[in-house]
Amino acid sequence: MTPNFHLWLIPVLPLLGAAVNGLFGKRFSRTLVSIVGLSSSAAAFALGLWVATEFPSLASGLYRETFAPWLRAGDFRVDFGFYLDHLSLVMLLIVSGVGFLIHLYSVGYMWEEGGYYRFFSYLNLFLFFMLTLVLASNYLVMFIGWEGVGLASYLLIGFWFTRDIAASAGKKAFIVNRVGDFGFLIALFLLIKHFGSLDFVSLFASIRPLGPETQGSGLLTSIALLLMVGACGKSAQIPLYVWLPDAMEGPTPVSALIHAATMVTAGIYMIARSHVIFDRAPTAGMIVAILGTLTAFFAATIGITQTDIKKVLAYSTISQLGYMFLACGVAAYTAGIFHLMTHAFFKGLLFLAAGSVMHALGGEQDMRNMGGLRTKIPGTFWTMTAGTFAIAGIPPLAGFFSKDEILWQAYASPRGSWVYWLLGLITAFMTSFYMFRLWFLTFFGEYRGSLAHARPAGPFPASHDHPQTAGSGSHGHGIHDSPKVMLVPMIVLAVLSFVGGWVHHSFENFLAPAFRDGGSTLAAEAHPASGESPAEEGGGKESLLMVISVAAALSGLYLAWLLYCRRPELPNEIAQGMRGLYQTVLNKYYVDELYANLFVKPLVDGSTKLLWHGIDQNVIDAGVDASADAARHVSDTMRHMQSGNVRSYAGWVAFGAAGVIAYMIWIGVR
Repeated sequence: MTPNFHLWLIPVLPLLGAAVNGLFGKRFSRTLVSIVGLSSSAAAFALGLWVATEFPSLASGLYRETFAPWLRAGDFRVDFGFYLDHLSLVMLLIVSGVGFLIHLYSVGYMWEEGGYYRFFSYLNLFLFFMLTLVLASNYLVMFIGWEGVGLASYLLIGFWFTRDIAASAGKKAFIVNRVGDFGFLIALFLLIKHFGSLDFVSLFASIRPLGPETQGSGLLTSIALLLMVGACGKSAQIPLYVWLPDAMEGPTPVSALIHAATMVTAGIYMIARSHVIFDRAPTAGMIVAILGTLTAFFAATIGITQTDIKKVLAYSTISQLGYMFLACGVAAYTAGIFHLMTHAFFKGLLFLAAGSVMHALGGEQDMRNMGGLRTKIPGTFWTMTAGTFAIAGIPPLAGFFSKDEILWQAYASPRGSWVYWLLGLITAFMTSFYMFRLWFLTFFGEYRGSLAHARPAGPFPASHDHPQTAGSGSHGHGIHDSPKVMLVPMIVLAVLSFVGGWVHHSFENFLAPAFRDGGSTLAAEAHPASGESPAEEGGGKESLLMVISVAAALSGLYLAWLLYCRRPELPNEIAQGMRGLYQTVLNKYYVDELYANLFVKPLVDGSTKLLWHGIDQNVIDAGVDASADAARHVSDTMRHMQSGNVRSYAGWVAFGAAGVIAYMIWIGVR
C-alpha cells in the first residue's frame, strides 16, 4: 500500500511560521518569535525525515501529489502538485535540515537586532519557496519557487535597508537573477510549444525517445542552453556571478542559508532535474562544463587576494558552484549533487563560524585585524578547522570525497577532458591555499586588532554586520566565544563536514535511479563490453589522480603556512613585486566597473532620459497641465452660465425638460 506523505505540509509549515511572525510578530516577545520560527522549520525537517524513512516502501521510487488543475489552455494543462523521487528527497533533507540549523543559529546571532520578527518571517518565507522549488512536479511550480527564493533573497540581503550598500546589494541580486530568469522563461515557452507539457513525467517521457543532437544546435540544445542561462543566474556562474559577493552585506546567517547551502544550488538542482534534456544536448553540456570550469578557476584566483573574511567565502562559494556545474556538464550528475550536499555542510559551517568570529570581534570582518584567536574562541576555532580541512579536500573529510569524484569524472567521463581536470586541479590547489590563508590569518600568530575591535557590551556600529546575542551585556568587554545556541549548529555541521563523505558509495547507489538515462548510461555506452564504470576499469589511474589532488591540497596548506606563519613578510613583498597583477585581482578584475560602464550607466542614463524627459515631462507633466487648462476653460464657461437671473435659470430648466420629453418620445416611437 502506497503511503500518503502529505508533501504539501512540508512547505506549508514554514509558510505558516512566516505568516504568524510577519503579521503578529511585532507584538510578540523575542522568545515567542523564536519559538514560532524554529518550530515551523523543525517540523518541516521532522516531516522530511519521516518521508525519508517511508520512502523505501515505494516500489516505483516515485510519488506524486496533485491538488487541482492550475492552468488550462486548449490541450495544455498544468496541475499544482508535488513530486518525490530520490533526487528531490535528497534536496528536501538538505534544505530543511541545514535550514533548521541556521534558524537555530540565528536566534543567538540576531537577538538584539531591530526587526527580529521580520528576519524570522523572511527566513521562514525563504524556506517555503525553496521547498516548493525542490518538490515541484512541473517546471511552472518550480518557477514559482524559483522566483520566490529570489524575492526572499532580496528581502534578506537588504534586511538592514537603512544602509545604502545593503539595499543596493539586494537590488543587484534581484536584477541580475531576473536576467537569468528571462532565459528560463523562454525555455519553458519552447517546451510548451513543442511538447505541450511542463510536467516532469509526461515531458521527459516525450523527450526520451529522441536521440542526441550531435549535428549543431537543435531544439533540445536551444532549450538546454536557455535553462543553463537561468541556472547561471541562480548559481552565480560567469557572467552572472557578480551579485553573490555583494550579497554578503546581509546578516551572516543569510549568507550561510541562501548563498552557501540552498538558494545558489537551485540552478544545479534544475540542471540535474533536467538531465533528460541535457543528455540529448551534448553541445549544451559541453558549454555547461566549460562555464563551470572557468567559473571555478576565475573565482578562486579572486579569493586568494580578499581580506574580508566573508568575501573570501563568497568567492569560494562561486568557485565550488563551478565544480558542480562542471560535474553536470560532463553528465556526472550524482557527483555534482554529492558535492552540493557536502558543500552545504562545510560552507554553511564556514559562514556560521565566520559570523562567530565577527561576533567575538564586534563585527570586524578584515582578517588583517584578527590573529591569535584559537585560544580565545576555541569552539569557533575547532569547528572552523573542520570546515577548512573539508573544503580544502584533505582526507578523510567530506570535501575530499566529493571533489575527488568530480575531478575523476571530469577526466574519465565520455564527455570529460584532461583540460577540465587540470584546471579543476589548479583550482583545488588555490582553494586549499586561500582557505588555509584565512585560517592562519584568523586564528594564528598575534592578535593584530585593538580593543576597539573586541566585542563591546553595547550595540555595534551600523556600518558592520553587527550580531548581538542574548545576554550580551553579561559578557562585558573582550573577546569571547559564541553562546551555545550558536555553537551547537556549528558543531553539528562540523561533524557532518567530517563524516558526510563516508556515504559516497551508498549515496551514488541511492541516486542512480534518478539518473537512469543520465551519466550512468553514457558511461555504459562508452564501455558496453564489460559493463564496468570508468572508475572500475581505471582504478589505478583514478588512484593516481586522487594522490595528485591530495598533494595539491597539501601544497596549498604548506604555501599558506609558509607565507602567513613562517615568513609573514613575504606576502607584501610578493604583492609589491607583482603590483599590477595583484591590484587587478584584488579589484576582482574590474568586472563590476566594466558592467557599470557597459550596462548600468547607459541603462540608467537612458532610463532617466526616457522616464524624465519622455514620460515625466512630455506625458505626466503635459497631461496634468492639459487637464488643468481644460478645467480652467470649462469652469470659465460654466461660470458665465451662473448669471443670477431667475428667468435664465427657468429657461435652462425648460430646455432640459424638453430634451428629456423628446428623448422619451423617440424611445416610444422605436
